[in-house]
Amino acid sequence: MDALDLTQRPPRSPRDLLPGLDLLMAARTVDKIRATLPGGNLGQYQITGFSSSLLNRLGIVEGLLREAIARAGSDAEVADWIARHSDPARYAEINASLERPTVGERLDDPEFVRRYPVAGRLAPESSRLDLLVADDEEAFK
Repeated sequence: MDALDLTQRPPRSPRDLLPGLDLLMAARTVDKIRATLPGGNLGQYQITGFSSSLLNRLGIVEGLLREAIARAGSDAEVADWIARHSDPARYAEINASLERPTVGERLDDPEFVRRYPVAGRLAPESSRLDLLVADDEEAFK
């Protein structure tokens, strides 16, 4: 797959799914890793956080996924690789753990509020996945 420049557009939404893979954050994580390929630009994004948490829960090493993404010709190939290297029976549990954290749990953290100014405009019970979407929308108006 080609490298991405995430200074030109955001990665996909945390709720966008790869073909045949019911797994939150996977498409977004693929985009961020594509931005680390030669010629790519990660911009303000990082792999740490939800993406690294996803990879840890899947038991997938970031470098191996990067190699698979670099070789792949499509999202479907990447989705197949992820499914073969993880336990799809755990995806519902992983999705729930990604949806659970709320914006309100971090509003007393000045670093969090500095990093995500849009957090103060969201309902405290909003999922932090919604925060990522709102932050992308604000950054790429």
